Amino acid sequence: MMRALAIGGFLGALALFGLVEWLARREGSRIPTLGEVCAYVMRYEVGPVPVGRIGLFGFWWWLGWHFLAR
Repeated sequence: MMRALAIGGFLGALALFGLVEWLARREGSRIPTLGEVCAYVMRYEVGPVPVGRIGLFGFWWWLGWHFLAR
């Protein structure tokens, strides 16, 4: 039961993400696309430290560890 609920939650989040990305790609939309958000985060630095790049790397590492490490 709990597994089905977790899978349903992830599928719902994926569908919501897809909907927001679709809305962002409409002509004249003010919603940023995933690429624009990633580019903005990648530019973030604190002094010489690329904090945005480290954060995105950490996010992808976490995602891979939780979904691909079996």
